Amino acid sequence: MSWAIGFDSNWNRDIGYGVPAYCDHPDCDEEIDRGLSYVCCDTQPYGGEGCGLYFCAKHSYITEKHYGLCVCCLRGNKPFSPKPDHHEWVNWKLTDESWEEWRQAYPKEVEKLKQQIGEQA
Repeated sequence: MSWAIGFDSNWNRDIGYGVPAYCDHPDCDEEIDRGLSYVCCDTQPYGGEGCGLYFCAKHSYITEKHYGLCVCCLRGNKPFSPKPDHHEWVNWKLTDESWEEWRQAYPKEVEKLKQQIGEQA
């Protein structure tokens, strides 16, 4: 099994080290990926003991019990809102032939991604 690309139904978004992303901290635009090394709390995707969002090294904290907690989980607060998909990932999903079957199966999701790209332009 590979962690290159997967789907997190908790946050309704693609995850994996093959998915370019931005740090989910609201004040950060650091480019990372949604691989296990960036997920909040001990390489546990989908939440585990953390929120399941993804943070750069600057916004990830080490404690005695956990590696890589975000500040919200560290303080026991409600998680941040997840950031939209990285523009490179959106373009890939909208144009690469390997995603054609997905595009055919999920036309509403395709329209949402097209709107997102339009907003970023």
